[in-house]
Amino acid sequence: MSGTSETLGDLGERGIQREVLRPRYGGTEGFGDDSAFLAKLDKPSELVATTDSCPTPVVDLLRAPDLYHAGWLLATINLSDLAAAGAEPLGLLVNYTLPKTTTVAAFERLLDGVDDCCAAHETKVVGGDLRDGAATQLTATAVGRCAPGSRFRRSGAKAGDRLLLVGSPGYLWAAALLETGRATLPAPARDEIWQRACRPMAQLKAGQALARAGHARTAMDVSDGLFATVRTLCEANGLGAVVTGEFDLDEPVAEVAAQCGVRPFDLAETWGDWGLVVVAEDAGQVKKTLYEEGIAVQDIGRLTADTGITKGTAPWQGIAQERFSAGSWHGGDLSTLVTEVLGV
Repeated sequence: MSGTSETLGDLGERGIQREVLRPRYGGTEGFGDDSAFLAKLDKPSELVATTDSCPTPVVDLLRAPDLYHAGWLLATINLSDLAAAGAEPLGLLVNYTLPKTTTVAAFERLLDGVDDCCAAHETKVVGGDLRDGAATQLTATAVGRCAPGSRFRRSGAKAGDRLLLVGSPGYLWAAALLETGRATLPAPARDEIWQRACRPMAQLKAGQALARAGHARTAMDVSDGLFATVRTLCEANGLGAVVTGEFDLDEPVAEVAAQCGVRPFDLAETWGDWGLVVVAEDAGQVKKTLYEEGIAVQDIGRLTADTGITKGTAPWQGIAQERFSAGSWHGGDLSTLVTEVLGV
């Protein structure tokens, strides 16, 4: 179907089911039923669920828009919340509102993005809903399971606990700096940054490893910027924080930062890379556990009894993409956005 010029309006709901969805998902147990089948629980488990909508991917402002990017991001956003719980994903429920003029080819790109991201995280789409509307709206619900008593929450931290950032941040905004001509790299390094920016990975492996080991007290994913994450954790625990303001970026991202005069930590604290902040009494145990899994992690500071938040000795007021505020972004001029986020 993707080779034709047909639209979803041409096919209608039954045609979409017959020509697009059934060939793709017909082998999924429960496909076509009113409720999705997730899994037979063969051991005691606690079920967790999260739901999120997908914003306009920043990469769609850097190059031609592609619903594949939105599909991948939609899955990542939801799976990342499961990572923050230390959960194993059982499946993803998707809800798509699309204009009737959406081509079948574009719709299949959306499905490919979601399915490829799910496969990369060893899970799958198990059900959902499709409807027509004036504008594209993409929402999903991820369901997972944790061993009893192992689920991470935002509360439970103590003064003196270490703050660790899991993952390799900065790829999205390094791509923005490259695509807007503020920096340049050889083609292989540029391609690597672009691919990482388009396909951010939820830290599911890290969350599950730490939940099994019992080395972390609490966790939260970095969805709205590192400052917003640390501030939320502080508020949830009635604590403050001191962050070092130091961070080692991956080599190609560090080169972009150097060319633009951006400090590594300023690139690390941005949003869009879906890292995980973990709070632990012993940073060494967390690092050992994650290094054995091949997962990047860095110690970025500690929680304090004083409720202030500082970077070094100065008050820290970093990036915070807060909903229903001036910092809430839903698309727009990219050059202005890069300046606002990075000061470049």
